[in-house]
Formats: sequence, C-alpha cells, structure tokens
Amino acid sequence: MNLEGKRVLVVGLGSTGEALCTFLLHHGARVKVSEKKKPEEMGQKISLWEEKGVAVETGTHNQKSFMEADLIVPSPGVPWLPELEAARTNGVKIISEIELAYKFLKGKIVGITGSNGKSTTATLTQKILEEGGLKTYLAGNIGTPLISFVDNSADDHIYVTEISSFQLEHIEEFRVSISVLLNISPDHLDWHPSFADYYEAKKKLIVSQRENDIAILNRDDPLVWALKEEGEFQVYAFSRNGKVSPGCFLNGDWIFLSNKEEEKLIKTSAIPLLGIHNQENIMASALVGHILGIPPSIIKDPIKNFRGLEHRLEKVATIRGVDFYNDSKATNVDATSKSIQSFDRKIILILGGRDKGGDFKKLRKPVKENIKRIILLGEATEKIRTTLKGIVPMETVSSIEEAVRLGYSRAKPQEVMLLAPACTSFDMFQNFEERGKVFKREVLSLAKELGKERP
Repeated sequence: MNLEGKRVLVVGLGSTGEALCTFLLHHGARVKVSEKKKPEEMGQKISLWEEKGVAVETGTHNQKSFMEADLIVPSPGVPWLPELEAARTNGVKIISEIELAYKFLKGKIVGITGSNGKSTTATLTQKILEEGGLKTYLAGNIGTPLISFVDNSADDHIYVTEISSFQLEHIEEFRVSISVLLNISPDHLDWHPSFADYYEAKKKLIVSQRENDIAILNRDDPLVWALKEEGEFQVYAFSRNGKVSPGCFLNGDWIFLSNKEEEKLIKTSAIPLLGIHNQENIMASALVGHILGIPPSIIKDPIKNFRGLEHRLEKVATIRGVDFYNDSKATNVDATSKSIQSFDRKIILILGGRDKGGDFKKLRKPVKENIKRIILLGEATEKIRTTLKGIVPMETVSSIEEAVRLGYSRAKPQEVMLLAPACTSFDMFQNFEERGKVFKREVLSLAKELGKERP
C-alpha cells in the first residue's frame, strides 16, 4: 500500500489515533483527524499535531471530511457513524489500525481475542515467550498499538496482540499466525447491533487463517469450538472438562500439555491467580509457548510468578478480616459471573454502571449461591434491581466511597467485598481503570482509619 500523498482521515485522537498519525505522516500521507471531543477537552494536543502537519477537526464529525478521504482509519471503539456509512457508500476505503499495520509489519502475529480474559492472556503469553528467549512484544489494546511497531519490525519478531471486536470489524486481509479465541458471551451490545454481529466480528480472527496457521480454541465453549470447521487451519484445544489433543487440559489438580504424548505442566495449587477462568487463560498462554517450541519447564515459571493485572480480581487489602477485591474490568455479565465463582466465601458485591446490553438474568444463579448482599451503583441500578429482585438484599448508593463503607458495615470477617460491576464505567468515570483506582483509594482510606493487614 502506497500512502504517499493519500488523504487519510483518522477518526478519534486517543492513543491509537496518535500512533496512526505518527505512522501516516512518516509515510507521506496527508493526515486529517476527526474528533468529537470539544477543543477545550483536547488541551494542547490539537496544536501539537497541527504543528506536525495534521489537520484536526473537533467538536463534531464533518461529513465532508469523510467523503473527501482516500482512506479512513477509525480508532478502536469508535461507533459505526452515519458519516462512515455515507463514506463507504461513496466508495471510500475504511480499515482498522491493525489492518493498516498488517500491510507493512514484518514478523509474526499472535492474535488474542474473546469476551473476557484477553489482557491477562496476552500479558502472560508475552512473558512466556520472552522467558523462552524469543523477541516478543505486547501490542494492541493492552499494550502499544500494533501500528507503532511497524517501522522497526523484523522477521524474527513476535507481536502478541490483544484484539477487540471493534478492530476486527474493519479488517480485510489481516491474518495472524497463531490465533487464540478464549470465549464468546454477549458483550458490547451498546456498539454492535446484535450478538450475531458481535460474534461475526470475533470470528474474523479465526476464519481469516490459512493452512499453515494455528487456531487455539476453547473446547468447552460451543460457539468457539464450532469454528474449528470453518477453515483449513490447524486446531489446538484447551479444556477444563476433558482431555484434548493436541492441546492443554485440566485433569484432577494438574494442567497437562498434550500432543503426541501427555506431559504435566503445573499443579493448580501453584497458580497464584484466582478463578477457574484464569486456568483457561493460563492453558491458552501455555499452548502458544508450546507451539513456538518453548519447553514446559520454562513455560511454568512465568505462570507461577504471574500475579495478574491491575483491576482484574486484584486484592486491595484485608480490613479486620474482610478481603477487598477490585475487578473493575468485569464490565459484562459473564465476567462478573466468573468473578463471583472465584470465591468459596460469602460476597458483598458492588454492581452497576452503564449497561452494555447484558442479560442480568444470567447472574441469578451465581448471586443465589455466592452473594450475601448487593450494593447498586450507577445508571443500570433499576434494571439490575428488577432482574435480581427477591434473591438477596440490595441497597443503592451514589458513589464508590459510599459503596465501600456501606459494604464494609454489612460484612463479617472471612467475607469478601467485591467490585465486579457487570457494566461499563462511562456513566461516572472515564474508564474502568479510573473506577478501579477510586475503589482502591476508598478501600485504603478506610483501612487507614481502621487498621489493615497487607494483601
């Protein structure tokens, strides 16, 4: 693809948008940005890019800019705007950032997607490959945008890339050497028109692969496993429920790697991460390392030393026997259900935020079995209250601070206070990270007042 002199419109000026601008300028494109945020929200960012030669439009999306472009690259998460539809109808090419990167990138891509667990799996996978002596980089939604690696990429590099449904929506030729599909459950239904559309976007990572490529699929998820028939790629499976080969599986309290023979990898008691879902993430990560020739003896060490990521079942503190956990990244119903099932103790659960179109009825069973009380917060409060009415006591608060203090007042020693909201944070916070940081701040503030044990 020759970008010299091409009129390229970048939609959104977040971290990916800025990385795109840098790349496009370097390759001689005439770059314009369309950003819906108002100028006062952008600060000095506008003038900095204008000085580099980028035209920046803010406050609205100007349809004329979309229609005049030779190429449009939306940032991840930008919804399907009317302006995008009009441009596509007019013959303007629209591709995602990962598609653009793919056209120029040297090296191998390991693409990881799923409704939940992408960040944990991508991070652990990169650590395993690095420990195995490979030249590997963490890219995509959790790390640096893939486009940022292009100009320094080399044939022996491996890019472990977390990939969202938003990015997959606009791919054409993008293809990974090794794909990982962890799970599929309803998510981002405030963005995708339907669950079917969301599933179709996720599928693209797998069905784009060819004969020499490898797909790592969750044998226990019917929607994921069904994709094994949709191409000539090689399939590796992972499962908690039965033996698979080639693949990785749980048998008793051991995780095994299996190809021509079975080999013990790690005992579950040696895994520091909570939750059965993290056993699945670990199996997927281990398989990537195994496929790339890393011995089990090396694969297991990063697993034993991996303490997880911030805002993902992260222990914050113990206050007078009550354990506080921050799982702000649990932004959909399935993630919250798995978070709840990670504990064998009674839980006081903080739920709520902005609804993503999730089915809260699916929380009834785990709530009935594991939850002592629910603290409701945010826009989805009434929908959740109505759906879960009569199962456990529910109380409503207006802030994280109030939730922490009310929850603690209802808790007993050996119980868990858990933030796992099943919703996005955008009604009250910029993102799930900010929500998690506020939760941690309030927990530590309470701990300081009352005295605490270290996590």
